[in-house]
Amino acid sequence: MRKTTLLLILFVLGFVSCSSVKTTEKAINSGNYEKAISLSVENLRKNKTKEKNQPYVLMLQEAFKKATDRDLDRISFLRKEQNPENFETIYTLYQGLHNRQERIKPLLPLRILSSGKNAKFTFTDYSDKILTAKENYAGYLYENGVALLNEGNRNKMNYRRAFDEFRHLENISPNYKDTRNLLEEAQAKGVDYVFVSVKNRTDQIIPRRLERDLLAIDTYGLNDLWTQYHAEKDENIQYDFDLELNFRDIFISPEQVHEKEVIKERQIKDGYKYLLDDKGNYVKDSLGNKIKVDKFKRVRCTFYQFTQFKSSKVTGVVQYIDNKTNQLLQRFPIQSEFVFEHVYADYDGDRRALDKSYITLLEQTRISFPSNEQMVYDTGTDLKQKLKHIITRNKFRAH
Repeated sequence: MRKTTLLLILFVLGFVSCSSVKTTEKAINSGNYEKAISLSVENLRKNKTKEKNQPYVLMLQEAFKKATDRDLDRISFLRKEQNPENFETIYTLYQGLHNRQERIKPLLPLRILSSGKNAKFTFTDYSDKILTAKENYAGYLYENGVALLNEGNRNKMNYRRAFDEFRHLENISPNYKDTRNLLEEAQAKGVDYVFVSVKNRTDQIIPRRLERDLLAIDTYGLNDLWTQYHAEKDENIQYDFDLELNFRDIFISPEQVHEKEVIKERQIKDGYKYLLDDKGNYVKDSLGNKIKVDKFKRVRCTFYQFTQFKSSKVTGVVQYIDNKTNQLLQRFPIQSEFVFEHVYADYDGDRRALDKSYITLLEQTRISFPSNEQMVYDTGTDLKQKLKHIITRNKFRAH
């Protein structure tokens, strides 16, 4: 049994190894040199002197040379084009050439057992070329960002594109010239300012505290890199958009009390009596004591359940307005409801006939109905969440 298991394990390992070699060969033949290099390096890291890993030494040598030649040919072609837009690709290719060498260096030397020689890898110091390519790319990003900033003409998307250029530049070359100042300038000019207001189009009075809650924009967590929401106008800011929450209708139901009557009956223990035999004599136990048995009686109770009910419903519409064109961009219906419901109970008769659930309700008493103002205010939590959902899912413009 153990011998069979061992043979099975060796077969599986051999199959996996053969499959990996074929996958690496296929990657080289299809021009996917990076995959071939990754597979070879991964296997050689485990054991580079193992005879079964010899194919990876040869394939790594081949894939490295072909990948290097291809990247250098690509760089040569891009340089001949003399197009500044190629600077990023050239910089990336030189970084790739350097990184590829660094992955292989820890494995060297790699012995080719059939020839008794080491595998040949021609390494080059690309540091100067990387720095030159980086400087060219950084200069391109800087000039492109400045051009977008200067040609913005109050087009905020241009300012945002400039910001992206400067931010990328800051990542590859921190503190390049005055990039950080330009980054702040582009961000400041690219921000949309939105004024949020509540308008009452109903014949009802909106509670002031509800309006304050709805306009507490800071609690919504909506502000982001490119959009700032204000509930109070700043005279120094020219607002790009208005966001209006227009109340269209407020409905408040009458105060209602619904009554339900339930009659309950049950058998309950009501003391005890002595057990008598058929002749009317007391039945006794082995010690001569009279035997007691439970005495039952039927009790009845009328249970009255009262349900206090009152509801409110607020409907409206959220409008997005472009202040530059004074046009309505989008509108979204919004609706919120609140229900006040309180249950209490009373009874007539013997309460021992009632189940536990009924007894619990007897502990409740009638309470005062909330005012109309309170009902409208209590819709606020749900209304605020729905307003936030609308704003979060529907931006004024794509970033």
